[in-house]
Amino acid sequence: MQKPPQPQDFALKETSPNIGAGSITGDKLSCAYDLVEQMQYLYVRVVKAKDLPAKDVTGSCDPYVEVKLGNYKGVTRHFEKKSNPEWNQVFAFSKDRLQASFLEAVVKDKDVVLDDFMGRVLFDLVDIPKRIPPDSPLAPQWYRLEDRKGVKVKGELMLAVWMGTQADEAFPDAWHSDAATVGPEGVNNIRSKVYLSPKLWYVRVNVIEAQDLLPNDKSRYPEVFVKVMHGNQVLRTRISQSKSINPMWNEDLMFVAAEPFEESLFLTVEDRVGSGKDEILGKCVIALQNVQRRLDHKPVNTRWFNLEKHMIIDGEQKKDIKFASRIHLRICLDGGYHVLDESTHYSSDLRPTAKQLWKSSIGILEVGVLSAMGLMPMKTKDGRGTTDAYCVAKYGQKWVRTRTIVDSFNPKWNEQYIWEVFDPCTVITMGVFDNGHIHGGDKGGKDSKIGKVRIRLSTLEADRVYTHSYPLLVLHPSGVKKTGEIQLAVRFTCSSLINMLHMYSHPLLPKMHYIHPLSVIQLDSLRHQAMQIVSMRLSRAEPPLRKEVVEYMLDVDSHMWSMRRSKANFFRIMGVLSGLIAVGKWLDQICNWKNPLTTILIHVLYIILVLYPELILPTIFLYLFLIGIWNFRWRPRHPPHMDTRLSHADAAHPDERDEEFDTFPTSRPSDIVRMRYDRLRSIAGRVQTVVGDLATQGERFQSLLSWRDPRATTLFVTFCLIAAIVLYVTPFQVVALLAGIYVLRHPRFRHKLPSAPLNFFRRLPAKSDSML
Repeated sequence: MQKPPQPQDFALKETSPNIGAGSITGDKLSCAYDLVEQMQYLYVRVVKAKDLPAKDVTGSCDPYVEVKLGNYKGVTRHFEKKSNPEWNQVFAFSKDRLQASFLEAVVKDKDVVLDDFMGRVLFDLVDIPKRIPPDSPLAPQWYRLEDRKGVKVKGELMLAVWMGTQADEAFPDAWHSDAATVGPEGVNNIRSKVYLSPKLWYVRVNVIEAQDLLPNDKSRYPEVFVKVMHGNQVLRTRISQSKSINPMWNEDLMFVAAEPFEESLFLTVEDRVGSGKDEILGKCVIALQNVQRRLDHKPVNTRWFNLEKHMIIDGEQKKDIKFASRIHLRICLDGGYHVLDESTHYSSDLRPTAKQLWKSSIGILEVGVLSAMGLMPMKTKDGRGTTDAYCVAKYGQKWVRTRTIVDSFNPKWNEQYIWEVFDPCTVITMGVFDNGHIHGGDKGGKDSKIGKVRIRLSTLEADRVYTHSYPLLVLHPSGVKKTGEIQLAVRFTCSSLINMLHMYSHPLLPKMHYIHPLSVIQLDSLRHQAMQIVSMRLSRAEPPLRKEVVEYMLDVDSHMWSMRRSKANFFRIMGVLSGLIAVGKWLDQICNWKNPLTTILIHVLYIILVLYPELILPTIFLYLFLIGIWNFRWRPRHPPHMDTRLSHADAAHPDERDEEFDTFPTSRPSDIVRMRYDRLRSIAGRVQTVVGDLATQGERFQSLLSWRDPRATTLFVTFCLIAAIVLYVTPFQVVALLAGIYVLRHPRFRHKLPSAPLNFFRRLPAKSDSML
């Protein structure tokens, strides 16, 4: 089924940025950063000062340095009462915005009313040297301070000044002239950073049995279960079938834990004494640092743990008393699984937790985040719209965050990152966000999403540089909106083609997922917990990768009900089945002799294949080979991107979009909820009817031999006996030939009415008669 193309504004556009990759005249010295455009910066490293003159009454000074270049001014922190301060701060001024011919570094004394001038150092921009990595960093030098007339004064300042690019080691931690309006408290929130997801483990707690429990009420049989808590994850066993003081369960409970292990397993044995009333019979705490780690399915050793009784003494004071009760457990950290922390459709990593099981990498992925264009204003400042954009990319355990470009709708990042690739059938996700925390005190603000892009590595040709501008599309309650475009350069380099092709024969997930599979419900619950742990850990980094950013990148809400997604998935199924439907229509045309010449050729081909059945499989595979070669001419030449038509984002009803953005549980008025519930019931009714029809057809097949309809079964059994005798004495090729000619017979030998076998099948009974 050919879907109509999406609007040109939402389409992918090929670009030709001025990057080193593939360029013959490109700068050979910049080959390490060949997927981004070179950006020139003037770097100033202010190291320290000495012998500064006293300015205060106390005979000391509170020095700081002001680095000025035209209208741009960078300021170091100041020191209290120190004449030999050390700053070691770097300032970067974009060459595109240089409006002066001199650089000025002024040492000042911090004062209550007016800061005192202590001296300065001037540099002519023409004389500043150029540094290109991998050259060693430029050694800072001592410069004697001068007054405003150029006369030497007391005090010296150690500086290093050079021209460089964003490939310079000093670039990530430098103060940027692009962010001159950001105060010192917000500078940390705009720097580029690399983050690593915490190492996640599945914790398997096999609760076997307990012994010598002491229930408070000894006149009744205890109904005992075990509750295990780890952080905010709480799981419990079923109530033991052996209602005694020595209950047995033999149940597995699975949790997600992250290294370093900050929280222990808290286990309680409880007695269900009444409806909604549980009594604690004992508890124990197990530190995960001491738990055995396993790499395969071999069982680990079991252990008995003593239970502690919780008692209240004198009304308030609490005391833990050890007693004879104990519990039998088998606990391990399962390193043979891959802990799913993202949507399975967009997984960027499929390796097991234990590093000992990792295979060698098959290549590297390089991404140049060049720029964004036409971003929408995401917030209002001083009465006008503004956007402070940064980009986040996630692949495997490595997250990268570009620096924030302040107050720009067309930011240029030109930052390049690299990842190791262990499986080509993985996806890299890149999102663009508006920084809501650059002014320090804005604690309650959130980083707004601008849009994201996903690229599946298996759709990329090896060693080819893809330079495209991707539309940033976000679905709002009012409809789908294009919030801008992001320009990327992507290159997937394969280190071993044989290894990569061999990967296609391997299972997607580690073998433990198939030897000891987890249920779908378990996996969903564990994935949710893993996502929460990752977002919590990354939000505690410095600067934090905020919870809303991590959740948007990991598609936390992808499992929620959406009418739009349901329709899109239905039409995706129809698109898959459209090929079979087209073949069915073509066969119908052949059978009805719409084109007599084609039908005669099919007759000839069919007779040849029946007479020479050994040609059937070679013919099928040759046909598929020719189709593949024919389609090679129209193969996709660009990576996939967000498709509004495929997603049904542009055709969704406003109420359907409002339902998709509703909270869980709902926050809408009761009349709207009732209307949506009724709509859902009507859809479910249609689904129910289809499922019932499928069940009916299956039950009719079963009733052929079940004697539910004795006359029908008699007819079928008799037919089977006659067919067995006829087929035994008749060569199979003759039967196949006659059957084929009968199916392909001319329309004048056909009837409008259904055939006798179909009539017979439709008359067979089903269990629908017994449904209430």
